Amino acid sequence: MIAEPKPELVDRPSRADTWAVFGIAAIVAIAHVLTNGRYGFHRDELQVLSDARHLDWGFVPYPPLTPFVERIALSLFGLSLVGLRLFSVIAQAILVVVTGLMARELGGGRFAQVAAALAVALSTLPLFEGTEFQYTTFDNLWWVLIAYFVIRLLKSENPRWWLAIGATIGVGFLTKYTMGFYLAGIMGGVLLTRARRYLGSGWFWGGMALGFVICLPNLVWQVRHGFISLHFLQHIHARDVGEGRANRFWRDQFWICTNLVAAPLWIAGLLGYLWDRRYRLLAWMYLIPLALFVVGKGRGYYLGGAYPMLMAMGAVLGARWVASLSRFPRLALEAVFFAGVVGWGLFMGAMILPVASSGKLMKFALENNGDLREEIGWDELVKTVAGIRDSLPPEERDSVGIAVRNYGEQGAIEILGAAYHLPPPISGVNSSWLRGYPTPLPTTLIVMGQSRKEADRLFTACRWAGHNGNSLGVKNEESEDHPDIFVCGPPRLPWPEFWKEYKGFG
Repeated sequence: MIAEPKPELVDRPSRADTWAVFGIAAIVAIAHVLTNGRYGFHRDELQVLSDARHLDWGFVPYPPLTPFVERIALSLFGLSLVGLRLFSVIAQAILVVVTGLMARELGGGRFAQVAAALAVALSTLPLFEGTEFQYTTFDNLWWVLIAYFVIRLLKSENPRWWLAIGATIGVGFLTKYTMGFYLAGIMGGVLLTRARRYLGSGWFWGGMALGFVICLPNLVWQVRHGFISLHFLQHIHARDVGEGRANRFWRDQFWICTNLVAAPLWIAGLLGYLWDRRYRLLAWMYLIPLALFVVGKGRGYYLGGAYPMLMAMGAVLGARWVASLSRFPRLALEAVFFAGVVGWGLFMGAMILPVASSGKLMKFALENNGDLREEIGWDELVKTVAGIRDSLPPEERDSVGIAVRNYGEQGAIEILGAAYHLPPPISGVNSSWLRGYPTPLPTTLIVMGQSRKEADRLFTACRWAGHNGNSLGVKNEESEDHPDIFVCGPPRLPWPEFWKEYKGFG
């Protein structure tokens, strides 16, 4: 028989203990603020900044919330890397705090709250999401908030929580369409558990209606644009599957979505939810999206937002078990766990965070982190294009356009090129294609992002004009896949026909 833990060792919830969770969130946030200005913009960030200058109720690759948030950041901070990434840092800090709050609501005290919050704060995906502003950053936060609201609902049995759940689902659909998979988990869990009683509640239907109203403007935008985002997602999914990006799905649940050392926590949390009749809904909120992503060959990180709720329950169960041990085994186990979680977090942090701007740490990060490599060279690219523009004869310089072939180049020319008075980029990728080609039509084009063969196929009288690289010699998409820059004449086809062919997803 297992002895009952001593009363003074039982990990009881206390509001005062939650301050330790805030401390963990603050430390991680400060680490991001101190390092987020080290390199440059990521190509995905450049796309978001471009869309932020053309606000609408929808964009081809994602819903409108992230560009809207970055429009606010642009207004507040200009082109400051630290400032523009601040909302992502705040989102991750909130995510850590809410994880601790979930542990508290499930009955965990200081140990459980700290264990859950620390395990999530030092997981690979949350660490990464604080380094850039992308829609995945905010999407993960909404998943965690919904889980917290569901716990409050099931604990209090107050159906008014459905309003908060529905509203957050609506905001989630304005952030990333994978919210649909989480919604499937929520609805499936309601039907499969005793939470089905809420189907007769007006608060449930009111919450769902509220969520629909919140995301309705984006739905209208999609209808008006022929559900272009669906075509985009089909294209991207086929590309990802073809390139094998979904092949490591199971490994990524341990390596990317969570802290590897904390795997026993989330596994125990899943089993705990399955065992507990009151909270079983949350198990289905994980298992149903998991099954859908496995069958649909989703990317490994898509499920990242579901793990904090598992960590919270696992930490509570773990704290109860640890409290039943005698003093020395308990202290040894706690020391091993926290040292392992922190050690793994520091290892992944050195790989993910731009900790150093030179030396061995920078080399280690760039060798192991493709996303950091994609932050290198954009300023040099823009400066090179400006130099090519300035070298043109006056008659060509007066009517020059810049044709790009990917959204990183588009964002770099549009956002960073303003300092060199470069014209807006001509891009057929994603939402920029919807904005059309410029008038008056340029007669000379600086062409980038494609091979000489492709440039000759699309444009007239092309000549090599420059090389796209970076002074650090970092190998990334820009320097390796399409390093050459050309000066060409107008397209071979009339502009309206050329524009139809120039359309692309990326």
